[in-house]
Amino acid sequence: MASCSSKAASSLFKRTLALSPPRGGGCGRGGGPGSSSATSLGSGRLRSGGSRLLQPPSALPPRFLATQPLSPPVLFLQDSLSDSLRTCYKYLNQTSRSFAAVIQALDGELRNAVCIFYLVLRALDTVEDDMTINLETKVPMLENFHSYLYQPDWKFMESKEKHRRVLEDFPTISLEFRNLAKVYQDVIAEICHKMGLGMAEFLEKKVDSKREWDRYCHYVAGLVGIGLSRLFSASKLEDPVIGQDTELANSMGLFLQKTNIIRDYLEDQCEDREFWPTEVWSKYVKKLSDLAKPENIDKAVQCMNELITNTLHHVPDVLVYLSRLKNQSVFNFCAIPQVMAIATLAACYNNKQVFRGVVKIRKGQAVTLMMDATNMEAVKAIMYQYMEEIYQKIPSTDPSSSRTQQIIASVRSLSVPSGTLISRVHYSPIYLSCVMLLVALSWQYMSTVSKATEEYVHTGEN
Repeated sequence: MASCSSKAASSLFKRTLALSPPRGGGCGRGGGPGSSSATSLGSGRLRSGGSRLLQPPSALPPRFLATQPLSPPVLFLQDSLSDSLRTCYKYLNQTSRSFAAVIQALDGELRNAVCIFYLVLRALDTVEDDMTINLETKVPMLENFHSYLYQPDWKFMESKEKHRRVLEDFPTISLEFRNLAKVYQDVIAEICHKMGLGMAEFLEKKVDSKREWDRYCHYVAGLVGIGLSRLFSASKLEDPVIGQDTELANSMGLFLQKTNIIRDYLEDQCEDREFWPTEVWSKYVKKLSDLAKPENIDKAVQCMNELITNTLHHVPDVLVYLSRLKNQSVFNFCAIPQVMAIATLAACYNNKQVFRGVVKIRKGQAVTLMMDATNMEAVKAIMYQYMEEIYQKIPSTDPSSSRTQQIIASVRSLSVPSGTLISRVHYSPIYLSCVMLLVALSWQYMSTVSKATEEYVHTGEN
């Protein structure tokens, strides 16, 4: 079994800000848990084509979308951009169709800062993902990647990864990085440095304890939350406390990362990856893969319920963080992944299907969440609704039942202010919700086209 090679580090931005639907329900093409791995680690723990950030749901596009591809909606005039910045947005659209639109809905100069932040981390992630790079080369690259931001000519031409273009044309990205205000540069460079060190640390390291689970998730998701929060504050769209309270920002990332790790147990097993902490699963089985065996299904569900209970402890921090946000575009950017995550946890809790196939929220349910999560009162109602759903499913015989009930009770009693949201460009909440819906439809259309193209190429090769 492969170690926790920060392949899910490849999730970084991807996993952190979007929860994509899992790929298929077994190992390989239609295989079950006993099938051989569909892909080797060479394609990455969290491959670019199957990221685990809360991506828009796979709702079927209306008929008119079948005739003409939709690009993610652009809420600003690209004609006013420099050639290099326009190229960066092109790479953004190419590497993350769904996330691109969410970034482009952000207000003011924050939009460009987050775009460059994403591309820098995507480039770092591409290095980490590329299993054709030997460790002697990869480790120093990861540890020193932040320094390449200040080297105008640095690029890497030997990657075999799908998104290698961000490395081959890194001079364009680093140029726009250096064009950002110094306050943004400092944040991006520091987070890049810390994340690179964390990736290098976990290349050949397993997650044994719950403390190490938190540490791993901090590197691949918490740091993203911290970096984004500091960018929000630096832009003046949010108060300084948003960037200063790193504990809350870290919890935002950990809540998403842990949700994906729990939900994707079977997929990770099929691809020879382990992210569940040994401290927890070893109480139920001898090997993590044993949880997928039919005779262990009751123990498997109890193990999962314990991890879900652990993850629910981040909900109070999530609610407090969101309640502090002032800007509408930033609120939507942050809130939608969080409500999708709690809905996913509710679907997984005490559900044997996690160990048999795919568990995901319904398409209509996902779209409704995206449309509704535009203010604090609505987000609190959504969180409480799914916490109550979990509460109703707690088995009295579950070893973690008392702890699960306790955290849900603490969330119920939490007093969180509603806050007042504003938008610098006067986009209404319903407008931004419609944008998110359009993103979802566009993303599904492009995914369908991409899949059809891959099948066509595969057929041609045969």
